[in-house]
Order: sequence, then C-alpha cells, then structure tokens
Amino acid sequence: MPRKVDFVVIFDNEVRKRHYHETEKGKVLYFVVQLEVRVKNDWKVAVRYDCSHGFSHMDKYDTKGNKTKETLNLSFETALTYGDWDINKNWLSYKKEFLKGENNE
Repeated sequence: MPRKVDFVVIFDNEVRKRHYHETEKGKVLYFVVQLEVRVKNDWKVAVRYDCSHGFSHMDKYDTKGNKTKETLNLSFETALTYGDWDINKNWLSYKKEFLKGENNE
C-alpha cells in the first residue's frame, strides 16, 4: 500500500507551498509540489512540479491560468527533491514574476 505525504508550508500571508507525494518501497509513484499565490482572495498556482502526464515536468503559470511546460528528464524521486528545493529557495522571485501579469489587467 502506498505511503502518502501531504502538507502545506506558509511562506507569507499571500504565498504557500503545497507538497504531496506517494511512495511504495522507497520509490515515488506520484508527486506534485506547487507554489500558490493569493490573488484577490483566490489561491492560484504559480509554479508546479509534477508527473501527472507520466513524466516529470515543471509548469509555470500566469495570473490568467496560461502555462508553459518544461520537461525535466529527471526521475520522479529527483524531480520531487529538486522541485521542493527550488520552490523553497526561489518562492519570492516566483511570486514577483507571477504577480507582474496581475498589474497589466
């Protein structure tokens, strides 16, 4: 039976990280790590690392929900670790980049 890990990290009142992964016998079966930014009282995904299409990738979103996808060519285990580290390290710059589009509406 897969082991599930699910938690949220609050970076500030407007930014949080959602982390979810499933493992079995030390192998990652599924994962998603995403940075969420509050825009006008709604939480929106700014950056997401996941394997929902059967391969590890990173999606970057704008405030309108448009996304760009980058294939990572990493194992699920490595992509999960990297995505978690990247969001922890760069959340503030991702937040600023994400909110740039909000000022243009």
